[in-house]
Amino acid sequence: MLSTFANVFRIPELKKRILVTLGIVLICRLISMVPIPGVDWKALQDALAHARETAGAGGLMDWLNVFSGGAITRCAVGTLSIWPYISASIIIQLLTAVIPTLGRLSREGETGRATIAQYTRYLAIVICVFQAGALAGSLQAGAFGQGRIVTSPGVSFILMTIISVTSASLFVMWLADQITQRGIGNGASMIIMINITSRLPVAIMEAWQRYFGLGGVEAERNWVELALLLLLGFGVLMGTVMLTQGLRKVPIHSTRRSTGSGRAFSGGMQQTYMPLRVNYTGVMPVIFAGPLIQFPAGALKMIPAHITWLSGLRKFGVLLAEPTSLLHLTVYALLIMFFAFFWVATQFNAVQISDNLKRDGSYVPGIRPGRATAEYLDALMTRVTLIGGTVLLIIALLPQLLRGLINMPWEMASFFGGTSLLIIVGVALDTLRQMESHLLMRNYDGFLKHGRLRGRK
Repeated sequence: MLSTFANVFRIPELKKRILVTLGIVLICRLISMVPIPGVDWKALQDALAHARETAGAGGLMDWLNVFSGGAITRCAVGTLSIWPYISASIIIQLLTAVIPTLGRLSREGETGRATIAQYTRYLAIVICVFQAGALAGSLQAGAFGQGRIVTSPGVSFILMTIISVTSASLFVMWLADQITQRGIGNGASMIIMINITSRLPVAIMEAWQRYFGLGGVEAERNWVELALLLLLGFGVLMGTVMLTQGLRKVPIHSTRRSTGSGRAFSGGMQQTYMPLRVNYTGVMPVIFAGPLIQFPAGALKMIPAHITWLSGLRKFGVLLAEPTSLLHLTVYALLIMFFAFFWVATQFNAVQISDNLKRDGSYVPGIRPGRATAEYLDALMTRVTLIGGTVLLIIALLPQLLRGLINMPWEMASFFGGTSLLIIVGVALDTLRQMESHLLMRNYDGFLKHGRLRGRK
């Protein structure tokens, strides 16, 4: 393995791509540290501390802070980072399945995909302006109920915030494209992974203080618990890799055709397989489920306490917002499973796949072409999604369970599962796969002696 990594830097093109990626990542981290002008730093930190005490750790604020690489706690111009573009991509991808015009564009090859990419960028700008305006308004209104955070409130502050935050987000979006074209890996995914892993030093410091003591503070827990957690973390990591790499291979028989003397004739039978990913949905169900719980829960918690006839809804919101409560865990699990099947239903078109197989002269052994093949693939994908969704559910719930059972700090727990681990593993596999392809093209050994690395869908 070490010799393989050494070979990476013996390939000039691959070495250049890695250095370009590292340079762009450094620029993205600097953007997440430049504060928005006009924000009182001390007042912001007091407000964030009050919000954590009120909402508890692991809420929406901490979730967003992890994915922004700590930019929210610094109120940086890079607070939104690449997320407006990610949100726009998800929306366009869902609309492609229901709007015929977008569906036709997606099937028109490179030209259609370029048009859809342009629509995605336009939508990202709209989302970014809206979110930046909401951020400026909440800061100016005294976000989190802790007095004035903005030193000079007014229309000028709102416009300046919208322009600076939107410009920074668009710049990050352009940098992500540069990573994809000139660097290594997918640019947007790489930036998200770097934002998440930037919180790792904080998690390590919390673990050290928890199990060994730090700065005169005695250790809270025994080192045996740490050893068991490391074993658990290794097992979860291996399970996440298996979930990401897992395939259900559907055998496909096709008639090999050749042309000769102006006529087509059968050249024999060719057997291949259709790979159905166990985790076809990726991390999307977890990304959808988290905010969908926190937003209504936050709205219900804002019901004034003196309105007695709505006290039941307010208590419901408080329980729903608590990540370790049974209500939150139950709703979170149901939403993850719902979105797992919903994503497959909108993105996996069994009828289209069946028609393509029939047109190419291919078929699934033992299944009649056409409608029967579509029904077979749909039923098979449902079973695969049930297995993948169940494993995804376990990984997603593990951080909350650790917090509830052993009172683990949020920064530590987020690396034992959930969205953070799924994204880190997926992006790492994608990047290693691209590096391995460069190595194999130049007759170097890959990272694995047997088999090949597979990235995400």
